[in-house]
Amino acid sequence: MKKLFIMLSLLMTVAGARAQYVSLTATEVKALKKALETDTKVKQTYAPLKKLAEKSLQENPNPIKKVTSQGLLEGNPAKTASLNAVLDGPKIYAMALYYRLFNDKAYLNKAQQYLSEWAKINEATGDPIDETKMEDFFTGYDLIRDELSSEQRKDIDAWMESIALAQLSSPSANPDRSTSKNNWNSHRIKVITQVVYTIHADKYRDTINKLIEKQLNQNLYADGSGYDFAERDALHYHIYTLEPLLKAFIVINRAKGVNYYTVQATNTASVKKSVGFLLPFMTGEKTHGEFTNSRVKFDRDRAANGEKGYVTGHLFDPKSGIVVLSLAAYFDPSLLKIIQQVGGADYDDWQLVLNQVRKPIRARNR
Repeated sequence: MKKLFIMLSLLMTVAGARAQYVSLTATEVKALKKALETDTKVKQTYAPLKKLAEKSLQENPNPIKKVTSQGLLEGNPAKTASLNAVLDGPKIYAMALYYRLFNDKAYLNKAQQYLSEWAKINEATGDPIDETKMEDFFTGYDLIRDELSSEQRKDIDAWMESIALAQLSSPSANPDRSTSKNNWNSHRIKVITQVVYTIHADKYRDTINKLIEKQLNQNLYADGSGYDFAERDALHYHIYTLEPLLKAFIVINRAKGVNYYTVQATNTASVKKSVGFLLPFMTGEKTHGEFTNSRVKFDRDRAANGEKGYVTGHLFDPKSGIVVLSLAAYFDPSLLKIIQQVGGADYDDWQLVLNQVRKPIRARNR
């Protein structure tokens, strides 16, 4: 009877297991572990994550009722508290990854504790700029969800689904608001995509596809620029709208084989073209004074507050664009040449490591 019970439990676990599209599959974890053993650069790039995991094992979660930072200036107490709280996300990711790599259940249990505490306390706001900061919560959970009991998953799944639902009905998506088509909407799409594919809420997948196709038409332009660049006169915001779209596209490519990176909207815009728009500013062929003609008052407020990176007219730093090129390199490895040109021949980052073990599916465009 005991053996039968164990066999049934194992069968239920296997039946409940779902592919991990947001983080890493078992095969990819195995490939990463091998790379850590054989590639010095990969080992060096992983070292900060390993250190964070070990440190976080001795700490306790710091959940906050509502993440609140959007629209607040640096130094605002609510913003400071929220930014400190969401640092739990990278801790969860680091511990979950450590567990998957080295099978130390202390890290699994601690990551689960962090997630469960957040699920009890945190309330969804529907603000894309606040909740985009929770990406590592979703990615970390994706790494270990299949390792948790159905009871442990229940509350965490419900919490994460509440975040996706809040984003789906967010006031920021109201058509009469600029946030329905600017970078806010790109972040909204990313949050919904990462949550839906983490908890396997398949009923929302068609909605995601429709949101993406609409955003390609309204956020990006045929010449490779876009709404955010026109509104803010800053490559900072061109990057800020491409980054979340690329993260959503990678998840969907892994799950469905769809390549939204090259898909052209009805206005012939595409994310590939918009990455190309950035390249001359990365290589130094062109320069750009950031925020010089921004139409947004908050940009001027941040400049007056002395916030680094928002001073009107300061030159765009090519290194700040590497984040987008590293994500785009998942689809287009030729971008590695420009990444190394800007960052140096020995440059590496965690996204590039992930690209090594996660190969794009090139089956179809839609």
